[in-house]
Amino acid sequence: QVQLVESGGGLVQAGGSLRLTCAASGRTFSSYTMGWFLQAPGKEREFIAGITTIGGRTSYTDSVKGRFTIDTDNAGNTLTLDMTNLKPDDTAVYYCARRRGLFLVVPTTIREYDYWGQGTQVTVSS
Repeated sequence: QVQLVESGGGLVQAGGSLRLTCAASGRTFSSYTMGWFLQAPGKEREFIAGITTIGGRTSYTDSVKGRFTIDTDNAGNTLTLDMTNLKPDDTAVYYCARRRGLFLVVPTTIREYDYWGQGTQVTVSS
């Protein structure tokens, strides 16, 4: 069974930076699509960034373009999200997700991902 574990969350001041990491264990393959989602209190989980392990195709939601950078190794064992110029509105639980396969367009919906981590809390103070 594939297990995903997020780490790197915490409390930061507005304008600061943070790196989130997702580590995968268990059975692995070579071609994956990896994604980051966030869920703010009382709101639905939403896509913010995705990447394919082969080809490096990426997708970002408009609110994080130019501020966040997603990256992964070729096997999808380590996924990162480099977050800069953090804002209070970025406060949420961040989840990593993975599904096997490569896509011409990076999937952006919850139903398109097969495996999920437990989430890591990011809190940005003003």
